[in-house]
Amino acid sequence: MPPPDTPSSPPVAPPHDPYAVLRNRDYLLYLIGRLVAVLGQQMVVVAVGWELYERTHSAMALGLVGLTQMLPMILGTLPAGHVADNYPRKQIIAVTTGILALASLGLTLISAFQAPVFWIYVCLFVMGMARTFLWPASSSFVPHLVPRHLFSRAVTWNSSTFQLSSVAGPAVGGAIIAATESAVPAYAFNILAALTYLTMILAIRRKHAVAMREPMTLTSLGAGFQFVFASPVLFATITLDLFAVLLGGATALLPLYAKDILGVSPRGLGLLQAAMPAGAMMCALFLAHRPPLEKAGRAMLWAVTGFGLATIGFGCSRWFYVSFALLVFCGVLDNISVVVRHTLVQLLTPDDKRGRVTAVNSLFIGTSNELGGFRAGTVAHWFGPALGNSIAFGAVVSVVSGGVGTILAVLAVAWLWPELRRYGRLDV
Repeated sequence: MPPPDTPSSPPVAPPHDPYAVLRNRDYLLYLIGRLVAVLGQQMVVVAVGWELYERTHSAMALGLVGLTQMLPMILGTLPAGHVADNYPRKQIIAVTTGILALASLGLTLISAFQAPVFWIYVCLFVMGMARTFLWPASSSFVPHLVPRHLFSRAVTWNSSTFQLSSVAGPAVGGAIIAATESAVPAYAFNILAALTYLTMILAIRRKHAVAMREPMTLTSLGAGFQFVFASPVLFATITLDLFAVLLGGATALLPLYAKDILGVSPRGLGLLQAAMPAGAMMCALFLAHRPPLEKAGRAMLWAVTGFGLATIGFGCSRWFYVSFALLVFCGVLDNISVVVRHTLVQLLTPDDKRGRVTAVNSLFIGTSNELGGFRAGTVAHWFGPALGNSIAFGAVVSVVSGGVGTILAVLAVAWLWPELRRYGRLDV
């Protein structure tokens, strides 16, 4: 018989089972509720854009949507992180989800009675503030639902359901609007989606208990930033993802690419917009059926490098199917980065700071999304019409330079924070 394990024996990783985490009752309730909730939110995105343009025929009205959603993030992120660490997270999720349902009810009534569009922005601001408080509480609640060795698997399944909703939500929302010529059913569906999520959360048995409540001070609000800056792996991970989103994102210019470069119809634009979520969903499903990443740090660095190269290829492409395939590839590589980042943020952070660190992460990535779109549009304008070139030429310069910048960011992060290169398995 083999000798028994001694205390010095290395730990044995649990056998690989991609569905083990789905047999966890509380996590499954959370996952199903989140799937339905995100589906409803994605339908609202389509409905709001359609209704505002139908009622105003103004591009500025559409641009204000992004500003209205970014302001709550800037104003509320730090308090949201503090609240997530000092109050029961399950209760925070329930309250904010209820507010989202009420805001969707407001959108439904505004649309049904054709109230002034000003009230649409009011509802969007309320929804943005509710999501700002919901996000750190929700992300920090998941580690209480699953064992540590299954957490990376839980993050992967979270990503799968999010990307599935991101693909299906706009398609379902657009079909409903086309059939009814009204945004009301889409808003009403989101009410039901929010209530479904609320029901699932209330049915979860596990709770988050606050060990010691801290007063809200400047020091406690800044604890998330202090922890991130003091952790080389976390700081490197968040910095890398921030610059990848800020520089490498080509999605803001997809309408321009579809019409002026690839010469495709709105249907082709829809396919381009669905390409990255589809690639991310395929990657998430693949990762869910594989053992956890053995060299997570290197995997993230290579994934972001590949993302930059694929972005350069998309910027230079003049063939629709090549462009579509490159965007799918971007989605695959981006999902690897997302899984690594979300897993490390939760696992490397002590529970009493997890909400604030998650809030810092969401602030960096959320604002870089908005700023990335602004950067892409500004560079396209300056290298296009501002210098006497075509807008298509400016768009190519914008996308290609963003891809090059992403690769340079990878080199800088790998050099400044070698700890990320050396980081190993996600589940230990």
